[in-house]
Amino acid sequence: MSTDQPDVPRDVPPRIQPQVPPYAPDAEPPLDPAEGARLIREQRERTGTQMRPDGRILYGVWGVAWLLGFGALWTTTGAAGDYPTAWAFVVYGVMIVVAMVVTIVHSVRRASGVRGPSARTGAMYGWAWFLGFLVMNLVVAGVSGSGVDADVVALVANGAVCLVVGLMYLMSALLWGDGRLYVLGVWILLVGGAASLVGMPTTYLVMALAGGGGFLAMAVVTQLGAGRRRRAVAGRQDGSTVA
Repeated sequence: MSTDQPDVPRDVPPRIQPQVPPYAPDAEPPLDPAEGARLIREQRERTGTQMRPDGRILYGVWGVAWLLGFGALWTTTGAAGDYPTAWAFVVYGVMIVVAMVVTIVHSVRRASGVRGPSARTGAMYGWAWFLGFLVMNLVVAGVSGSGVDADVVALVANGAVCLVVGLMYLMSALLWGDGRLYVLGVWILLVGGAASLVGMPTTYLVMALAGGGGFLAMAVVTQLGAGRRRRAVAGRQDGSTVA
């Protein structure tokens, strides 16, 4: 009996056995596409939240500034509608400057860890506040130097403050896609119009209560919304862990 192997045609390719990777029982299963999309969405939301100015800080500082600043002007006018005292204007000026500095520093710092267009957007947003108030004060100084009555200067100053702040919040709503900012911007503009119509010295009371109160109310709403979002995120994480 011959032990020779049978001839194999040369044109027939050898059979290749598929290489099956070893199975690791402790390996994690591949990520579900829907779960991956959710993780990407949450990461983008966290990045946007970290870069976006904290509304609770900005609303709170402006609410306190308007409530105390305009409140000081109102309380020193007296029942006869006298002109506010010098110390009341000092309180008002300090409150507004502090609120403006906090807004600029906070906005720039929130964007300091981000590079690219987002960083430039945050920096320009912070400096827009500075430029708006700088030009506003120049306009008020020009009106005051023209020799008009002091009540006219006060009405122009109060209206200009509301105009700058209201338009800045409308711009913020478009920039961050936050409807609450738009509502606040519209409210501040309406406060400015109403404060100008009621005349002196009631304009100070309207600015303190309606303007400052509006800021503080929005700070509370923002805090409540942040709490609900944290609970919702925690619930989703717990659900994914259980699953």
